[in-house]
Amino acid sequence: MSALNFGIKPGSRTGLRPVWEEPPTRAGLATKGVTLTLVCLAVLFPVWVVVVTSLSSVKTITETGGLVVIPRGVTFIHYQELLGGGQVSRATLVSVGVTVVGTLFSMVVSVLCAYGLSRPGSVLHRPILLLIVATMFFGAGLIPTYLVVQGLGLTDTYLSLILPSALNVFNILVLRAFFMGTAQELIESARIDGAGDLRILFRIVMPLSRAVIAVITLFYAVGYWSAWFNASIYLSDPDMMPLQNVMQQLVIKQQKPTGLAQAINTGHLSPLAIQMAVMVLALLPVAVLSPFVQRHFKQGMLTGAVKG
Repeated sequence: MSALNFGIKPGSRTGLRPVWEEPPTRAGLATKGVTLTLVCLAVLFPVWVVVVTSLSSVKTITETGGLVVIPRGVTFIHYQELLGGGQVSRATLVSVGVTVVGTLFSMVVSVLCAYGLSRPGSVLHRPILLLIVATMFFGAGLIPTYLVVQGLGLTDTYLSLILPSALNVFNILVLRAFFMGTAQELIESARIDGAGDLRILFRIVMPLSRAVIAVITLFYAVGYWSAWFNASIYLSDPDMMPLQNVMQQLVIKQQKPTGLAQAINTGHLSPLAIQMAVMVLALLPVAVLSPFVQRHFKQGMLTGAVKG
């Protein structure tokens, strides 16, 4: 019996459609807009305070008694002093180098491992997969890991910042699942044409997997850029420390950066503004590159689609 016989309008909430399929009301749209606005403000307000404080003069910070919310002039003196040479500029170069080299190494090894595990006929496919998955649940611990790194002679070297955390099992499993979804007809036709596994990987599988490769690359890059624990236990030379460890020393331990102590003591620079500027330098690469990478995600998903 139709809903019209009972005086019920078709498509109403009391009709056949569930609540979540109903068009939103004006009150619902207004509530969503207000909620999203408040969430965005809660996220952006601390970032705004950090940036404004880093661009404020010593006089402004002294008058406000700490963090600056409303800017009263802009000065780049703290950034000029930080990037003009010394501990912070050296640490920035170290972080950039470790991030670039580490991300490249991790992606090469992860892609090769994931592609090998995605082929059903590969040698020892199941045992190797189970062995890799087991490392997600069982770890040797910090002391055995440190002894292995020390035994290999990697302490006080930049390799200690890359090799111990070069692979992430979750990322390998994500790549493997995506590679397994590649159309088998393309791979079989390439094999008939005489293509080997490496050629199939680089010419067919990877171009069709740009989206997931972009995602995993971002995961590795952010992980290397934000890492500080390996440097704190494997490095003893302060000149080799990456930016995150220098930021920890400035913000948490309240240490003054090398080469700027005299300027801070004489009141030429503000220690609070120096701390905020280092935090901005640490956040800037991720904030700048994320929009470009997300656009690449969309492009990769569109060009990587296989239409039947």
